[in-house]
Amino acid sequence: MIKINTSPLPNLICGECLTELSKIPNESIDLIVTDPPYKITSRGNAGNSGGMLQKKINMRGQVFKHNNIDCSEYASEFYRILKDGSHCYVMTNHINLIHMLNTFTDLRTEEEKDNGVKPYGFHFIKSLIWDKGNKIMGQFYMSQFEYILFFRKGRGVRINHCGTSDILSIPNIKLKGIDGKNLHDTEKPVKLMKILIDNSSQQNGIVLDPFMGIGSTGIACKELDRQFIGIEIDQQYYNIAQERIKG
Repeated sequence: MIKINTSPLPNLICGECLTELSKIPNESIDLIVTDPPYKITSRGNAGNSGGMLQKKINMRGQVFKHNNIDCSEYASEFYRILKDGSHCYVMTNHINLIHMLNTFTDLRTEEEKDNGVKPYGFHFIKSLIWDKGNKIMGQFYMSQFEYILFFRKGRGVRINHCGTSDILSIPNIKLKGIDGKNLHDTEKPVKLMKILIDNSSQQNGIVLDPFMGIGSTGIACKELDRQFIGIEIDQQYYNIAQERIKG
């Protein structure tokens, strides 16, 4: 089992998401905030994506080499490890929206469905909008936002700041390496993660990001006095996250 720290030091893990999630005890996590890998396009044609990102999308509509994972593989683990009444924020786009909603709100296996087990799973509260400010050219309307799906497990618990808008307008500014390239193509602003974490957890609460990337969620937790568990499969991104969070 992953040892849950009682100190404010973060747990940073370089490993495969499903393997590491299986080590976390039942109902031990206070909040999940994550941006999982998902398809950018509905097929291999990346024409809708525009810019430099288009060159990085493979024939499955994917950007990263490690994103061959479907939300059906981790949604039930999220549910298992979250405490009752806890919140879960998952980022996605329009292509994956319906599949993700259906998966998180009905966690039954095919066998359970065949046996007539009633649906169970997360309660979908609402979708938030992250307005990134910058527009991406496409064949139809230009893309300027991402969805943040807001779920809860079990009993209803209000957010800490009920006056928060469901449209979060925060510039999409990415860190650059010495070569001038993005350190991570889908990096999320620390400010965005802080809003979600501040609204849905308490001081010293345990926040998990199982697709940590280069550590924005971890930095937000550190600034808000939350405990953090971050999982990242890519060694290069893990190293950057470790330097940013522990540095």
